[in-house]
Amino acid sequence: MHTTAHIRVAFCGAVLCALLLLAQAARADAVTDWNAITEETILAATQDPAMRARTAAIAQVAVFEAVNSIVGDYEPYASKIDVPSHASAPAAAIAAAHRVLTRLHPDRSAQLDAAREKSLAAIANTIGKRYGISVGIAAADAILALRANDGFDAPVRYSPGTKPGEYRPTPPENIPAYRPGLGQVATFSIRDGQQFRSAPPPNLNSQQYARDYDEVKRVGEAHSRQRPTDRTQVARFYDATDGEQIYYPAARQVAATKSRTLSQNARLFALLSIAMWDSAVACFETKYHYMVWRPVTAIREGGADGNERTDADPAWQATVFTPPFPSYPSGHASFGGAARAVLEAELGPAGHAITLTNPVLPDIVLTYRTFKEITDDIDDARIYGGVHYRFDQEAGALMGKQVADYILKHALRPAKPHR
Repeated sequence: MHTTAHIRVAFCGAVLCALLLLAQAARADAVTDWNAITEETILAATQDPAMRARTAAIAQVAVFEAVNSIVGDYEPYASKIDVPSHASAPAAAIAAAHRVLTRLHPDRSAQLDAAREKSLAAIANTIGKRYGISVGIAAADAILALRANDGFDAPVRYSPGTKPGEYRPTPPENIPAYRPGLGQVATFSIRDGQQFRSAPPPNLNSQQYARDYDEVKRVGEAHSRQRPTDRTQVARFYDATDGEQIYYPAARQVAATKSRTLSQNARLFALLSIAMWDSAVACFETKYHYMVWRPVTAIREGGADGNERTDADPAWQATVFTPPFPSYPSGHASFGGAARAVLEAELGPAGHAITLTNPVLPDIVLTYRTFKEITDDIDDARIYGGVHYRFDQEAGALMGKQVADYILKHALRPAKPHR
């Protein structure tokens, strides 16, 4: 459905951002501080979105494991770290995040070392602080070891399609397919990438395919006059903005307005990062299973799809960059649906004040009151941007929710009380 982005002028957005940051700083803790540092680190360290998501998930799970080993509010992710008495949970969170980030992105060590010293300086220099640091390092090393052979860099043979409906590199860049093996990489909570594989996409000769083809053709073309200005803005914004830049800031902003413990926040960001990673793996398993062509290919070759309702346009161009991998289902919708389900379960669905920005697009500031508003805008952004069909978005959202519901039921559950 058509939604309205809450776009403000840059000046007002900057003022609002400053106020939010001040409010957040007053309620920040070591977990939320280092979630922000993790986000900053992965954005600076790599352009690979899968690598960013993997690093963030390993870091957040390590932080959870470290804090939970001391506090014990939840079942551990893998195993409980031996904890000396009086160990500092904040120190453990700092040490765990720092350890993971410096191991996976050693080129950022100088910045991370400085951040670690600054964070630890705020904690009294006691034996508990030293114990906490040792717990954090042990937790990080354990999770790093667990993920060392997850298949992330395993080579995969792949050949693009040639038939109508099959994905192939898209014009004008014609970039080779991105990470065709991502769907086989180890997950954190769900069984594997196939567990929540989407149902087959609409047939090329179906009415649904023609309807969604026509929608993206009309509103997603680079110079479309049927696309409202605010839809162009959200298309630009979510083309340039990864999941970690959307849902981590949103979670921090909302968590800062609530009375939450360090342990609760450690679990929140661990669940969020697991949900986004596992949904990404599931999404890519489905993408390369069905190999659905992107709108730019479909529309340029519409005369060959066997559907009399689709008219070809050999010169058609999308509004934003078409990602170099199959269309179905939408990645943004998949990890967005997963993130939304976790955030609604942990923080509530509505009544929030969320501001999203991206330094590369200083003219766009988006504000939201619910997590659903974010995912609705993203659905529009990918269609009005010309890179997805509506059925891509619907399938991705369903997959993401299924993944998140499974994770919320099975991972990091509250610890059973001692009897």
